[in-house]
Amino acid sequence: MEHLRSPKLVLASLLVLFLALGNTTLMKVGADEEICNMTEQELEACKPSVSGSDPTPPSTECCDGLKKADLTCLCSYKNSAFLPALGIDPDLAMQLPAKCGMTAPTDC
Repeated sequence: MEHLRSPKLVLASLLVLFLALGNTTLMKVGADEEICNMTEQELEACKPSVSGSDPTPPSTECCDGLKKADLTCLCSYKNSAFLPALGIDPDLAMQLPAKCGMTAPTDC
């Protein structure tokens, strides 16, 4: 499943999901593609912290991206079966805000 970890494949898969759900307001299309106000690069910076059996602490780049992200938007995917298929552990993803010194939305 190494092919699922490709940054472009992850982003493309998420974009296909958004389009399938008909909710294109969550993304910008173009060279600066974003999901929930996080760039592809910022999302990839966070992936080592939300995947695998021995996740790493979030990097500065990950936390900086998360601080400008729309956390409510990101929370909307916490129960998605799509995330585990991409190697993302939703429970680890839910821990990122606290690990970055942030507070997650109360409805998350």
